[in-house]
Amino acid sequence: MTEATNANLYAALRAAFPADLDAVAVETDDRLFYSWRDLERASAMIANLLDALKLDKGARIAVQVEKSVEAMLLYLATLRAGYVFLPLNTAYRGAEIEYFIGNAEPAVVVCSSANAGWVGPIANAAGTRHVFTLDDDRTGTLLELAAQCSDRHTVAQKKDDDLAAILYTSGTTGRSKGAMLTHRNLRSNAEVLKDYWGWHTGGQGDGDVLIHALPIFHVHGLFVAIHGALISGSRMIWLNKFDPKRVVARLPEATVFMGVPTLYVRMLAEAGLTREACSSMRLFIAGSAPLLIETFESWRERTGHTILERYGMSETAMLCSNPYSAVQGQRRGGTVGFPLPGVQLRVRNDAGEPCATDEIGHIEVAGPNVFVGYWRMPQKTREEFTADGYFKTGDVGKIDGLGYVAIVGRSKDLIISGGYNVYPAEIEAYINEMDGVAESALVGVPHPDFGEVGVAIVTPKPGAALDGDAIVGELKKKLANFKIPKRCFVVPELPRNAMGKVQKALLREQHKSLFV
Repeated sequence: MTEATNANLYAALRAAFPADLDAVAVETDDRLFYSWRDLERASAMIANLLDALKLDKGARIAVQVEKSVEAMLLYLATLRAGYVFLPLNTAYRGAEIEYFIGNAEPAVVVCSSANAGWVGPIANAAGTRHVFTLDDDRTGTLLELAAQCSDRHTVAQKKDDDLAAILYTSGTTGRSKGAMLTHRNLRSNAEVLKDYWGWHTGGQGDGDVLIHALPIFHVHGLFVAIHGALISGSRMIWLNKFDPKRVVARLPEATVFMGVPTLYVRMLAEAGLTREACSSMRLFIAGSAPLLIETFESWRERTGHTILERYGMSETAMLCSNPYSAVQGQRRGGTVGFPLPGVQLRVRNDAGEPCATDEIGHIEVAGPNVFVGYWRMPQKTREEFTADGYFKTGDVGKIDGLGYVAIVGRSKDLIISGGYNVYPAEIEAYINEMDGVAESALVGVPHPDFGEVGVAIVTPKPGAALDGDAIVGELKKKLANFKIPKRCFVVPELPRNAMGKVQKALLREQHKSLFV
């Protein structure tokens, strides 16, 4: 295999760097500037450090550090050296880290200095040979040692099906599973999105500028955002932490923003969010959690921009997207658009038969972006794929007459009450339309007569006074009786994970003893 045909994802990203390597590639919020040459040289030095460790082929590099440009450089270095990147949520504590390190058996663990006192012993006990530190102020043993290495590095030759990363799922049902993603999985998705979302390439001044305000231990921030910018030679404005006021202040300098719905809600609360502030923006993208119609419409009214909502998973990267170009169709709130080029998506019922238009069923997908399986879980991998090679996403949804895909919920969130299927998203949509309601979540809990019933948890808008019984009474006027939640609780806020998804498993646990 020649350099020109190297399947290494880094080789594809590097090939897209602009001709002027001294142009700015990344600008941090405290006005530090990294050129494209800096990205090339620094990732080479870290890659050379990893090579000097004489790691086994396919060695895992586990990383639990705060967001920084240097953390991104470590990711790029892992790719170019040919090892497997394993990002870990910075919120994980002892028992969780012990499981991940024990399961993945990484050869290298990189953590923050503040956590080294407890992460190091866990890694050492699991047989990890190398533990380094990396902090968000450009310090740590990793950088100290890399500084002694050459800034020239030959990109490791990789094949399409070689592993590039392992992402552990959230583990809401049982132990977390490590989704194995190959260089082809990630490269193909980046190349498709570059075209589908109209990334503008070019020299300094006429290319896109991405505001990167997401965590980088997740598909959204690590793969979709970083790959999108790098594979189009686009500059990034880098924020280590999301701050709505700072993002709004930087919008006039940018063209693309990606965020979870919660970020858009917080930005809407900023007086500085105006059409003028967004006049240079080309594209706002939302994902990782459902976008409320109210947020979708409020954003369009305030900014003049229509948010593009898309759909993806840890196991697949991006699967669907609302259209970027008007020629492809309109961006429709409440949907995730169409399957991306190269993605095969179907909806089937419990019997495995194709669903009719607008009929709700189980979403299954296939394509070059779909992962190769779960780390060291061959039986689970076999269970999650159909006989003809489609991945069972676990999501429930439907396809309308125009081909738009809508996600109704997770199959594990489905409530079967008295033998009837209750889809939480349907009931939540009705509740969210009620006056004074900010957001709602419906979960199923055990019931002695019906097997399972719905319980609604609702948050009020600022200044609004809600009554749970009144909400239930209103639903009775609109929905079949089997869909009506047995109880409705009003709370200040819903529990969320780092990507803004409501933690329904936690809500189910909190209310599981209501009727038994």
